Amino acid sequence: MCRGKCVVVFVVLTFLWTFNRADIQVSCDFMESCILPCSFPPGDEVVIHWIQMTTKETLAHSYYYNQDQLGLQDQHFRGRTSLFKDQISRGNASLRLTGVEVQDQGRYKCYTSTITGNKDLFINLNVDAPVDKVDIQRVENRITCSSEGIYPQPDLTWSTSPPSDVSLENNPTVQQTEQLLYNINSSLIASVTDLVYSCTVSTRTNKRTATLFKLTSINGLDTETTIPCETLNPPLTGLVWRFNQSQIILNQTGANVPYTVSEEWRQQVKSVSESGSLTLKDFSSDQEGIYTCELSNAEETYVTNTLLRIEKSQGK
Repeated sequence: MCRGKCVVVFVVLTFLWTFNRADIQVSCDFMESCILPCSFPPGDEVVIHWIQMTTKETLAHSYYYNQDQLGLQDQHFRGRTSLFKDQISRGNASLRLTGVEVQDQGRYKCYTSTITGNKDLFINLNVDAPVDKVDIQRVENRITCSSEGIYPQPDLTWSTSPPSDVSLENNPTVQQTEQLLYNINSSLIASVTDLVYSCTVSTRTNKRTATLFKLTSINGLDTETTIPCETLNPPLTGLVWRFNQSQIILNQTGANVPYTVSEEWRQQVKSVSESGSLTLKDFSSDQEGIYTCELSNAEETYVTNTLLRIEKSQGK
């Protein structure tokens, strides 16, 4: 009879022990603030130690004698940690970590003790630097896709519209910066010109796609011409117009933010439509060339290249 009860008690205790030992999972974005949660039964003579459990135990923060004790704090955490002092008496030992870096990733132990006992709690911190921007451009017949400042290491894939038999073999170049972030780059030869090429960069938390539309040509009057931009679903997060790939005409950083025109183009820019189309006026022959519209929302970027040929209006 005791044997059955003992087995039940053993199983319950084993379950509780396993449950208590399970790490709390926390995800934080690179260079943002982050809270590592920790609680304990309230009591007197509180001691709190936060330790990063890497190849060695690194002291992130200590608190005892009713105040922070940072004399032995590791230099890496200096000036970036704090506790919620007004909540410690209620059993809150959570750590606030600012300016999160990739090196902060890993397992942490929150050790707490009072006159009634002590407790260990383990937190696993994952650091993410989401894909913020994907650049795609075409120079002659080579299309290049790139993205920077990502963590963890991203994936990059190509696709075409309509789907085609074009070789999209993908051997991206990946480099890691001093901050341990990843830059990724890939290029391919556009052997078929009548295609739309898309490049997607993805991580465990998000993905972004940049799409390059085929080159179009228009003839415009030197008095006034509107250059179209491929329509993208709102809300828009960015708009950039360039001339001959490198010269910026204007940029806009949000749907409700006024666009900024570069000094060299202030006399020519008349207006920008809600969809991003650009109306220019009073052209000169020097402004005949390729105009690039780069329109972005939260998930995608559309790049449209238009070759503008200028015609003189009658009477000029």
